[in-house]
Amino acid sequence: QVQLVESGGGSVQAGGSLRLSCAASEYIYSSYCMAWFRQAPGKEREGVAAIVRTGSTLYADSVKGRFTISKDNAKNTLYLQMNSLKPEDTAMYYCATALRTCDPFSGSWYNYWGQGTQVTVSA
Repeated sequence: QVQLVESGGGSVQAGGSLRLSCAASEYIYSSYCMAWFRQAPGKEREGVAAIVRTGSTLYADSVKGRFTISKDNAKNTLYLQMNSLKPEDTAMYYCATALRTCDPFSGSWYNYWGQGTQVTVSA
C-alpha cells in the first residue's frame, strides 16, 4: 500500500509563496496520475493541479500561472510550488495518486491519499 505524506504547509501573507511536498513510500513513476487537491471549510474538495505519467500537467483556472506541479521520480516526491498566494487559497491541501488511469480532477479515481497539510493565507 502506498503511503503519502505531505509537508510544507504554513501561514503566509497574501502575495507570498509556499512549496508543498508529498513523499511517497513507493515508486511514483509508475503512477498514472498524481495530483493536489484542496478543501476549505464548508466547501467541496477541488482539484488544484495534476501531472500524468507522460509529464503533462493540468491546473485549475483559479491557480493557473501561480502554481506549478512537478515530481521527482528519483526521490519519490511530488511538489506544488505556490506563488502569489491569495486568501482564497486557504485550505487543507492533499496529494493523491491514481495507479492505472484517472480523470485528473475527479477524486474518485485516486487510489491513495495523504493526510493533508494546512495552508493559510492572510490578507
